[in-house]
Amino acid sequence: MGTDRPLQVGIFVFDDAEELDVVGPYDVLAAWARQSALRPDVLTFSADGAPVRCAKGLGLVPDRGAETVGPLHVLIHPGGWGTRRLAADRDHLAWIRRMRATTPLMASVCTGALVYAAAGLLAGRPATTHWSAVDELARLDPSVLVDTEARFLDDGDVVTSAGVSAGIDMALHLVARLESVEAARAVRRQIQYDPAPPV
Repeated sequence: MGTDRPLQVGIFVFDDAEELDVVGPYDVLAAWARQSALRPDVLTFSADGAPVRCAKGLGLVPDRGAETVGPLHVLIHPGGWGTRRLAADRDHLAWIRRMRATTPLMASVCTGALVYAAAGLLAGRPATTHWSAVDELARLDPSVLVDTEARFLDDGDVVTSAGVSAGIDMALHLVARLESVEAARAVRRQIQYDPAPPV
């Protein structure tokens, strides 16, 4: 990704983030870190380093705060009800734009795409989000080419995924992109991810 440093992957966490939006990608990427020769560093961080309470009540203690996270190769912004507040927060959007300027790959899960749209990152680009937030995404930026069918969309320096469990698919894609398809298959086997819907 253009640097000699080990891969740095940061997952931003915040109050009212959807639990699986955070821990799904984290589990995939942490499993990858344990078995990859690239030894990627996967961490969580909140705006101020303080614990957060997710949408369904799960409490998370992040590794650090945004000011001390350092340069990242990949930033993952989860979704959840908290994104509505963040999409209207000028300070957060300014931070997203600053991160965009220095982070080679920006990724979102679910309604994390709303924040990216509000910050102008998705203008004129293909993107996806949770099916229930498609209209919100279009209202935030009518120029976004919203895909209502994709599990995830890779548009080079921005990757968006659909709702909740789609973040796992996206994270496996990131492993394949950052290392190899074989590495992603090994992670998929390790976490025994083989969806077989009961209905």
